Amino acid sequence: MDNNATTPMADEVRAVMEDNLALYGNASSMHALGRNAYSGIDWARGMCARLIGCDDDEIYFTSGASESNNTVFNIARDLIDGGSGRNRIVTTTIEHPSIIELVKYLRGRGYRIDEAAVDASGRVKLDDMKSLMGPDVLLVSVMTGNNETGTIQPVKEIAAMAHECGALVHTDATQAIGKIPVDVDDLDVDYLSMSAHKFYGPKGVGALYARRGAPMLPFVHGGHQEKGFRAGTYNNLGIIGMGEAARIAARDLEKEHDHLWSLRERLREGIVSSIPDVVVNGCQEHCLPGTLNVSFPCAEGESILLYLDMEGIEVSTGSACATGSLEPSYVLLAGGLDVELAHGSIRFSLGRYNSQDDVDYVIRKLAPIIARVRALSTRKV
Repeated sequence: MDNNATTPMADEVRAVMEDNLALYGNASSMHALGRNAYSGIDWARGMCARLIGCDDDEIYFTSGASESNNTVFNIARDLIDGGSGRNRIVTTTIEHPSIIELVKYLRGRGYRIDEAAVDASGRVKLDDMKSLMGPDVLLVSVMTGNNETGTIQPVKEIAAMAHECGALVHTDATQAIGKIPVDVDDLDVDYLSMSAHKFYGPKGVGALYARRGAPMLPFVHGGHQEKGFRAGTYNNLGIIGMGEAARIAARDLEKEHDHLWSLRERLREGIVSSIPDVVVNGCQEHCLPGTLNVSFPCAEGESILLYLDMEGIEVSTGSACATGSLEPSYVLLAGGLDVELAHGSIRFSLGRYNSQDDVDYVIRKLAPIIARVRALSTRKV
């Protein structure tokens, strides 16, 4: 139950990649081997485009969403360095680390970046976002759905604000793709990031959507691939696998959404009814199906995770152990959650291959684990 971290490759994806193992030609070559390879790349580009409602030539393949996110911010940086009259970037306090850490890096080099706050449910405060808009804003970046809480952000409303003041808009849709409808025209975004391994495709491949006419600058120099913007020999198998994953995601979107939401609600109701004093984090009205973030007062998240792991249950915790110190989730803290509750949070993220039996097994195992961890705690509920 850690599908927000990564998903297993779908059987259909694996089969398509195995069928193309012999497709070793360089897709940039003009001979038959090269043309055959490029036809696979071209097909995959079309599948990814249809998944998000854009034209094929607006899709640029990357190594994943982290690269796509960095690319958009680096385009903005290059425009600022080139003398753009707009020299400020606006994002939020709850973005993926590939943006949060990049913001720290850019700020350290003098770039002006503001972060909009979120409310207690983890949704961006529209009034706060609006107050940050202005004629000097070049780029506004807000994720579609949060990887920790599942909270869906009001991207469409934020895009309208940003475009009204003349800014470009980017969304990291990594966690939303394949779970809820994501249409670039409906959201009215200029850039979008996604990663294949979050929707049952292979790792190491992703895409950047860039609206036709939006600024694009080379982000890997060296060759003519991706219209000269991202040099490097094509990863034939990875891209074709992503294309198949995109095809399946578009085909099964409604069924996938309903399946994940049903499992999430079964798990949520089971936890709340069987364990006293729990806090369900995030926005329950605007939430990605399959993501459930729960805090257990007077119980450390790491202890819960390890006990669950011994029962064959894989989850994530709201804290990260780094250099010997325990840091609570910045996403949960940004929404005003108490530090101790953030330390005691667990993220369950369900996927396509989870079943009702899986959920019921977790509910049975979780209650005695929480009781055991709480009994060992110096703090009491």
